Amino acid sequence: MPEEVVWRRDIYRQLDLTLDKNAPLYYPTEPRGKEQNLFTYIFRLVVSGRVPAYQYKLDGNESFEAADKVEVKEFLDRYGFYYEEANGRLTVAAADIPSADVKRFYIKESNYFDQRSATYRTRVTALCPVLLDEFDVSAAPRPLFWIKYDDVAGYLSRLPLMASNLNNVTNMTADDYFTLKLYDGKIYKTNNLQGRVLANDFRTDSALSQEQRRIEQELEAFEQGIWTAPQPADSTAQASADSTGTQPAAAAPSSSKKTREKKSSSRRSSSASAAASQKRQRSSSGSSAPRASARRQRR
Repeated sequence: MPEEVVWRRDIYRQLDLTLDKNAPLYYPTEPRGKEQNLFTYIFRLVVSGRVPAYQYKLDGNESFEAADKVEVKEFLDRYGFYYEEANGRLTVAAADIPSADVKRFYIKESNYFDQRSATYRTRVTALCPVLLDEFDVSAAPRPLFWIKYDDVAGYLSRLPLMASNLNNVTNMTADDYFTLKLYDGKIYKTNNLQGRVLANDFRTDSALSQEQRRIEQELEAFEQGIWTAPQPADSTAQASADSTGTQPAAAAPSSSKKTREKKSSSRRSSSASAAASQKRQRSSSGSSAPRASARRQRR
């Protein structure tokens, strides 16, 4: 992502991998040949040292500083993952990877306007797998670590996904999935100075859902507003109205409207004149007949 952008907003989403739209990231829950889910793939990359992982802090914020880098062996011991060590290399058997228990991912998403290319973009910048206890549904979720998306993007472009039950061809990669924003995730946090999550300020489900919709609408409105030119206002009339405290006068009717009004008035005048003329003619013809009859009687 370009460093110099004129507008950017970072949000955090929670992806429920059990939803149909996110299912390509969750299945298969156990590796089948070359097929594996997203967590298994990332876990192996981290254990082998090919992709660095970073601590998930209590405040939920990600830090990609060297001091926050995860020590793989300490990480495996802390979470009780069984591993073997030989010649300084750590290996975890497929059966010992808790692929089925990672049913959530937290992602950091940046929405920004790139003025150099005049484009509005949405880009995932960080991923965090979340472990759930399948035997204790009341147990708190355990976020495992953060990874930078740029560090893993090259590997994700090699992970094929089957994106539909109706088409069993693996014609998409995990990188395509995130780049095209095919996931479905609810906003749980926006980047703010206090580092607070939405649930801290919106305690009920209805209030939280309303705030999530409001943020989504803000993002959509900003994107649409980029390409919609504002309507010019009559600044002179508005300034005059502000100074006098009156409402701006209505706009004068257009010339075509005036022409139509003139024609209508002319037609009404013509009709009235014609009616008056006919009335005079009837009156005149009615009065001349008795006079002629009177002259004939005198003769």
